[in-house]
Amino acid sequence: MNYKGSIFAISGSLRSGSSNHNILRFLNKLVPADISYYIYDRLAEIPPFDPGMDHEHPPEAVVELRNFMKNASGIVICTPEYAFGVPGQLKNMLDWMVSSSSLVDKPVALITASSVGSHAHAALLLTLGALSAKMIDGATLLIPFIKSKIDTDGNFTDEETEKALREVMKVFLKAI
Repeated sequence: MNYKGSIFAISGSLRSGSSNHNILRFLNKLVPADISYYIYDRLAEIPPFDPGMDHEHPPEAVVELRNFMKNASGIVICTPEYAFGVPGQLKNMLDWMVSSSSLVDKPVALITASSVGSHAHAALLLTLGALSAKMIDGATLLIPFIKSKIDTDGNFTDEETEKALREVMKVFLKAI
């Protein structure tokens, strides 16, 4: 099968060695050579959302992010859950997308990997729906108790989790 385009991957964790970053790096290994895969590492640089700044000339970091999203064939979000919710910086980033068309009909895969994760996962599905993102059936995954399923080097210690991630990526690649 010939895939074209690019995948823009976003971690909801700001810590580069997090389980979520490790999952995104694992997914990169599953992407065919003819698709570029970019893990966004500037989430911390997105300023707090301010509707008064969201006009013809929003902050440069927001312009760059919107362009990445618009030009990607698909987006993968992998996030933890913080205090039973979406990590603040990830939600902030999504708030900046409301007035743009960056996510309209854009295929999105959502992976929530945390201690529990169900609250953030449900909230993100609602938020992405409000942004008119195209959620792909079979390309969402909730991985509870992630710390018991992956080691500190990013290797999976749980075969079922690895298998589920492979399936999510297979479905997502077909969709884009």
